[in-house]
Amino acid sequence: MTISDPRTLLYGNSLTPDEAQRITSDILSRCDDGELYLQHSASEAFTFDDGRLKTADYSRDSGFGLRGVSGEMTGFAHANEISAGAVRRAGETLQLLDPATGTTSPMPRRSNQRLYTDASPLDAVSFAEKVALLERIDQAARARDPRVSQVTASLAASWSVVEIVRADGFRALDIRPLVRLNVSIVAEANGRRERGSYGSGGRYLYDRLLTEDSWNHAVDEAVRQAMVNLDSVDAPAGEMPVLLAPGWPGIILHEAVGHGLEGDFNRKGTSAFSGRVGQRVAAPGVTIVDDGSIADRRGSLSIDDEGTPTEETVLIEDGILKGYMQDRLNARLMGVAPTGNGRRESYQHAPMPRMTNTFMRGGKDDPAELLSRMKKGIFAKSFGGGQVDIVSGRFTFSCTEAYLVEDGKIGAPIKGATLIGDGPNVLTKVEGIGNDMSLDDGIGTCGKGGQSVPAGVGQPTLLVGGLTVGGTA
Repeated sequence: MTISDPRTLLYGNSLTPDEAQRITSDILSRCDDGELYLQHSASEAFTFDDGRLKTADYSRDSGFGLRGVSGEMTGFAHANEISAGAVRRAGETLQLLDPATGTTSPMPRRSNQRLYTDASPLDAVSFAEKVALLERIDQAARARDPRVSQVTASLAASWSVVEIVRADGFRALDIRPLVRLNVSIVAEANGRRERGSYGSGGRYLYDRLLTEDSWNHAVDEAVRQAMVNLDSVDAPAGEMPVLLAPGWPGIILHEAVGHGLEGDFNRKGTSAFSGRVGQRVAAPGVTIVDDGSIADRRGSLSIDDEGTPTEETVLIEDGILKGYMQDRLNARLMGVAPTGNGRRESYQHAPMPRMTNTFMRGGKDDPAELLSRMKKGIFAKSFGGGQVDIVSGRFTFSCTEAYLVEDGKIGAPIKGATLIGDGPNVLTKVEGIGNDMSLDDGIGTCGKGGQSVPAGVGQPTLLVGGLTVGGTA
């Protein structure tokens, strides 16, 4: 479904666009910055488990968030009622702010950037077709191998219309689709149970996920990983070289390094990267960027949640720290320009600097040659859960698929491997950068400050010397 005027979902008899502009201009006239954020969203989720449809959820929500900023102080109020009266009542909260300092930021630049379709994925495929597809996935996975004992398949989609209204007359509208498919497998053999999983998605319609090739690839990968893990041996422990696969393993960079490059931590001096712009923070050849302007990617936005167009932001170039990801508040206080990284989970949350699609650029090394350099170590192909101290960058990540490496060759799969280290230190230990950079398949979700937002990661094959591996052997 494409609506001729999506604003009809945000405005009605209780609030018109002109009223929203007048009220916002009046309330925020005493602030350095801020905005009225209006949102209408619809979402659905289906889970097929143990051969039957287990859940089918649908929800709709509408509301606004009103934020005022004076100096370093932020006032924020939200409501799930979009009306002139509700916005005015929310504005009373901002009267507690100090008077404006006068150091206001310029309005966001205008942009006609459109990175994804306006259409809603929820309406493009019928309920029956979605359930039938999940049933086919379940049957196909079980038919792949008799050792498959359990299959869980899920579909999820959302469609959100947002408008940002500022006191200076700036308005920006964005319509955001998002879809995701996940397949999880449990395999059993000789009294042993192991798991495998695969997921993909992005800011597009279901049609890309529901093709025969797409969902069969998801089944194949989930089954393959489960079967690999059935043959796994205990992981070694100790410090050793680690070869990281391209794509999804970039989640380590996202967590261990990316958060430390967000503006708020650096303005407050709590990041390991604070005050180090222009200094070497990584090995030569390491270039890390955040780019929210890649079409159809899960972490992309045509504009961020403050109205700033997203862009490519080079964070580290050839090992030298170039800058940070910025929202409007931290950019103003640090005397730099916003980078389009002001993000929020929904109208119920104030924005903060967040990653979009964060990845390391490819190098010149042949991945096979990087493998051949390793006398003994591990090859980490996929990761599951982990724990990270955002400020220090210290992390522990569990490998969901990993292998022993001996004399430059991949050996037996291993179980129970965890990678332990800290992001800033890992960057200095990069010994090889592959020419095969790829982004993940669209499954990332980033948490910070109690808010979750979709995000993308990526990297080339990376050879890292001296990482600590926690194992079971």
